[in-house]
Amino acid sequence: MLRDFAKPLHALKLGALINLYFLADTTILAAGSANATLLLPAQILFAVSAYRCIFPVRYKDNIVLHDSFFSSIFLTRFLATFAEIAFIFQFASLLQRLNLSGIEWIDWLSWAMVAQVTVSQIFVWWAILSRQLVFYYYEEIGWFLIFVANTFASGWLLVSGSLPQPAVGLLELNLLFGAFYLPWQVLHIRSLRKDAFDTLQPSASSPEQPPISLGQGFSEALFQRQRRTDATSWGGWIGLVWMVGYWATLIPLWAHHVATAGLD
Repeated sequence: MLRDFAKPLHALKLGALINLYFLADTTILAAGSANATLLLPAQILFAVSAYRCIFPVRYKDNIVLHDSFFSSIFLTRFLATFAEIAFIFQFASLLQRLNLSGIEWIDWLSWAMVAQVTVSQIFVWWAILSRQLVFYYYEEIGWFLIFVANTFASGWLLVSGSLPQPAVGLLELNLLFGAFYLPWQVLHIRSLRKDAFDTLQPSASSPEQPPISLGQGFSEALFQRQRRTDATSWGGWIGLVWMVGYWATLIPLWAHHVATAGLD
């Protein structure tokens, strides 16, 4: 098992090139008749993901690869908030556009996905500013629920009526992603739960973290950085897979495919 993540973390910079290519490609599309509700969220995601590939951070313990203000936990989280709401809005908009039969509960479910990702942003901000790990656990449960909804609605649309081939392909991609992501997310949540509840039940090897004020949490998020490359600090293989898939490969590729599918 790889114990030092220095090389893979630096290799993430290749993901920035992928995202910048997608950003340029969708900027060209924006000059035409592409649908803005599918295109603009993808562009926000690409820009922020490129940034995160160059300046990766891990919120827990303020872990960074580069000791630079651009690796500020606060700045990264500020940008990520817009990116995460944007790409879930893109997926919700896709479900609404493919809901040709006007099934009311699918429209409501798609908006619930956007509402849930907003709630998850509140949880992750509170986790960062209060240093209470349990709120990361609640955040990731929210992500699990979002993609359960996306997978279920996609499956329903796929079997409930005839759709043009691009639409069928997009829904099948949603189902494929759900089939792999949801079991992985269960493992991720279990890992976070262990970390979170270990801090709530301190021991000699895992002492209790003293509570901090929100002002102190804000200051630490803005200025405190710990430059590390060991695997443990970055969440082990689960953390590495998450970073590569989210910032550099799967999510950008998916968002780009949705934005350029030619549904108009």
